[in-house]
Amino acid sequence: MGDGQVAGSTTQAGSGLVLTVLASSQFLMTLDSSVMNVSMATVAEDVGTSITGIQTAITLYTLVMATLMITGSKVGSMMGRRRAFALGLVIYGAGSLTTALAPNLVVLLIGWSFLEGVGAALIMPAIVALVATNFPAEKRPAAYGLVAAAGAIAVAVGPLIGGAATTFASWRYVFVGEVVIVVLILLVLRKVVDVPPSKSRLDYFGSILSVVGLGMIVFGVLRSSEWGWVQAKPGGPQLVGLSPVVWLLIVGLLVVYGFLRWEGRLAAAGKEPLLDPAMLRNRELSGGLSMFFAQFLVQAGVFFAVPLFLSVVLELSALETGIRILPLSAALVVAAIGIPKLRPTANPRRVVRVGLLVMVVGILMLVAGMDPGANAAIVMIPMLFMGFGLGCLSSQLGAVTVSSVPDERSTEVGGLQNTATNLGASLGTALIGSVLIATLTTSAIAGIEDNPAVPTSVQQQASTDMASGVPFLSTTQLRSALSDAGVAESTADAIVDVNEEARLDALRVAFAVAALLAIAALFPTARIPRVAVGDKRGSS
Repeated sequence: MGDGQVAGSTTQAGSGLVLTVLASSQFLMTLDSSVMNVSMATVAEDVGTSITGIQTAITLYTLVMATLMITGSKVGSMMGRRRAFALGLVIYGAGSLTTALAPNLVVLLIGWSFLEGVGAALIMPAIVALVATNFPAEKRPAAYGLVAAAGAIAVAVGPLIGGAATTFASWRYVFVGEVVIVVLILLVLRKVVDVPPSKSRLDYFGSILSVVGLGMIVFGVLRSSEWGWVQAKPGGPQLVGLSPVVWLLIVGLLVVYGFLRWEGRLAAAGKEPLLDPAMLRNRELSGGLSMFFAQFLVQAGVFFAVPLFLSVVLELSALETGIRILPLSAALVVAAIGIPKLRPTANPRRVVRVGLLVMVVGILMLVAGMDPGANAAIVMIPMLFMGFGLGCLSSQLGAVTVSSVPDERSTEVGGLQNTATNLGASLGTALIGSVLIATLTTSAIAGIEDNPAVPTSVQQQASTDMASGVPFLSTTQLRSALSDAGVAESTADAIVDVNEEARLDALRVAFAVAALLAIAALFPTARIPRVAVGDKRGSS
């Protein structure tokens, strides 16, 4: 019996339950970081560490997850996708429980950064493969759309869940809730159809190369805001006069190149590589992967900047910030599920292009809305546009990448897909963050130097202190800091005015860069097929 036949029977029998299981798992994998981002101060206090310690935990979680995706996908093929999925859930659940009970940073790092990261590396490629196994080709766009929507919704509602849990109870309950969801998924997992595992061996040397290469790239990107991209920031580490980030990227890219060459040699010798480089020459697969990268690049950048506007500029609580982002979730779900349902034979290339253009419109509306009189309502319509655009992409890309190769290779595609999304998300956050802080710094220094209300001595001192980067501070935080420093009230008022204008300048530039990235993503859409997956009328 082929995968298509199995999928057809499963779809008839219990596709709703299968889809709920897979979408819930995707939601779990993405929830943690967005919860932690709004709960950092409380978590740091509870486990006896600093904000830097929690940021390290977030960094390591992303690092472990991103570097092990390709290896995790191969393990899934070897042991069976459902079994790998179950093992990943058990490891992830153990990590969530450890995190919920963590008394200190070390235990938090073991539970969240390591165990949950390893679990996610087994689960996420398996999700992609299990959709392909359990749904026929014509049903896959809707299934992948819902699964992708679940992940994006987790990013959007994470601040709401984290803010509510931290405000009214404890951040630990979020992780306890994850354990409960893991147990429920494991209880019904037998309803998910699997295919026999492949008789293959793990390329250990290739795994080491992929982990080291991807690890150096992701780690470098994640540290760029603190260390600088090329030139080392004042007081930061440096290597041969440059930031360690540029060296991590150079060596990491060389190791990844070596990994691909090694895999090519194995394939040419008739041995089984961890990743067949021939897959990357597949036009549709490379097009889909590039679009996944671009989607998460833009999405992460916007999700980084919008909460800053709401929580820092407008000083809304984490709960209020989460509520303002909810329209994005609603629009995303409507588009991700509605497009495959209403237009199952829609041209995927056209849908993706429309999605990107709608995202550009939403982002440009945010640029236009960054003025001194802006309030929280200004983000609602842009969030609807962003959500609809992301939903358009989510409704097509998963099906495009998996349909580009035989079903038995879907787990490998899952590893590549999640590697692309993790790289995109890491780079998007780092890039937009760097642009935002650089613009804020330039604008703030220029504003203070040109302001006659600020004494010359204060101008000189501020220019020196701010050269390494200006923190993105709320008006309340800045007034408190100026008061503690004994700055005169008239001078403090002038500095606050400069800061308010500099923050808006920084957000405008950050959003403009995000719009440029979305426009640049239109170019590789030529690799996306014109004919929908499962459409019998022809092929691209």
